[in-house]
Amino acid sequence: MENAEYARLLSETADLMEIAAEDGFRIRSYRNAASAIEGYPERVHDILANPERQVTEIPGVGKGLAFVLHEIRERGSFERRDEMLARYPPTALEMLKIQGLGPKSIAAIIEHYRVSTIDGLERLCREQKLRELPRMGAKLEEKVLRSIASYRQSAGRFLLSFTSEVAVEISEYLAALPGVERVEPAGSVRRGKETAGDLDLLVLASDPQPVLDHFVKFPRISEILVKGENKCSAKVGLEGLQVDVRVLPRESYGAAMQYFTGSKVHNVALRTRALKFGLSLNEYGLFRTSDNERVAGETEEEIYGKLGLDWVAPELRENQGEIEAALEHRLPNLLDLKSIRGDLHMHTRETDGRATLEEMAETAIGRGYEYIAITDHSKALAMANGLDEARVVAFANQVRELNKEGRLGIRIFSGLECDIRRDGTMDIEWDALAELDLVIASVHSHMNLESNEMTDRLLKALECPHVRILGHPTGRILLHREGYPYDFERVAAEAAKRGVVFEINASPERLDLHASLIRAAKAKGCRFTIATDAHHPRHLANMPFGVRTARRGWLEDRDVLNTLPSDEFISALRGH
Repeated sequence: MENAEYARLLSETADLMEIAAEDGFRIRSYRNAASAIEGYPERVHDILANPERQVTEIPGVGKGLAFVLHEIRERGSFERRDEMLARYPPTALEMLKIQGLGPKSIAAIIEHYRVSTIDGLERLCREQKLRELPRMGAKLEEKVLRSIASYRQSAGRFLLSFTSEVAVEISEYLAALPGVERVEPAGSVRRGKETAGDLDLLVLASDPQPVLDHFVKFPRISEILVKGENKCSAKVGLEGLQVDVRVLPRESYGAAMQYFTGSKVHNVALRTRALKFGLSLNEYGLFRTSDNERVAGETEEEIYGKLGLDWVAPELRENQGEIEAALEHRLPNLLDLKSIRGDLHMHTRETDGRATLEEMAETAIGRGYEYIAITDHSKALAMANGLDEARVVAFANQVRELNKEGRLGIRIFSGLECDIRRDGTMDIEWDALAELDLVIASVHSHMNLESNEMTDRLLKALECPHVRILGHPTGRILLHREGYPYDFERVAAEAAKRGVVFEINASPERLDLHASLIRAAKAKGCRFTIATDAHHPRHLANMPFGVRTARRGWLEDRDVLNTLPSDEFISALRGH
């Protein structure tokens, strides 16, 4: 079992205990342990199997939870979880994924209506029965119905980080086989979409059978769905991700890569253009319709070239103007990961991070960065031990001394992720914020405001002269929570006017902003930063996901401030 699975079992049990209104201390201990385990650099399963190791060495794991973890390792569950599942059906956990409902609300619904399924919840809303319960009303019913629709649409989808990890793992496994020349992911993963429903892997090899025979022996396969002459489909891991492996000859590899990368709408536009040239395009190649002779297929570049187009980067293939731009030679020179010089959003043990400033700096140096910003939480997040004014000022002074000493080997910017209160004011007094190099303003609470209220709240936040970055600007959590509504174009226009930049949060659970909003903000004159929101040194490795998202938003190096050297960066951030 992977760490994420141990963490999931603990978190879900804590959710069920909260529905049952059980002891808050034990609930917190389960949640804290889940968080620590998920971010731990070693496999908990291996520690548990080693008689010379103690799982209590993991922060947040005491003797009681150590016993629980051993029980999970032995049988995949534990006594407390079994008790909760005997009391509440597993479908109650699914209800927690519906935005607008918390454990207390779900407990009331189960107790009053004996409803514990998504279908039953939807029926209650449509029959206007949810509003009959305390602190619930018509607006909540509407929100729950929207969230149910969104949840059903996202069911069976996986985060880009997960599918990318599986793609690398299987690609390396297949590439080690003699006779395999290339293995590459296609589909949503290659386009850098936030989530994917499955994974396509294209293999260049002359003989398909040895490749497919090798694939079906991959250790994490849970079910073989189909195995043919040049394709095999299987479910991988406990999560059940479908992986389709196709083995292709050289002459059609480029055509297959173009076809299976998609998107569907991009492919339709490309095939329509091919017809105008008397050509037909499919997964096997580009052919003349008059005699069915292949004119291209080995590479994508030659296919686009034969259609009079510049090659289109996979991230742009959404039929959002890229065909026209390719025809007119005005495709953007997309941002390159190598251009990123620093990471600007990370947390340390001072609040809810898992490492010290020095440890985060050391990891950043290993990634070749010139600078980082440490941006711990402000005091509103009491459960994260957020910084008050005195700690903010002390931190700014500490960073000035560190930079003066130069012993860390990297430039540190003193920062803060400062909460935007419900009324739009900052969580920290302005004179304390003035001591910092940069301030990220973020919403972490009251996300259920109406669009006009949220718009006013963000506009008010932009009035603070020390705010330089708007953090994870829609607040979305992929596959879990939609972004909060507001007049984005109005806020973007005001941000551009005041020189406040938009963050593209590279955390795989966020990837916030969405590509379409990135383009909308750029059209208003906004610039951007890309940052990982790291709470552990290993989270700094998530930067590629933020860059992929930026590329999907048509961004170039010049649009992203942390492609600049440190002095130029801080000058540009301050509008000088």
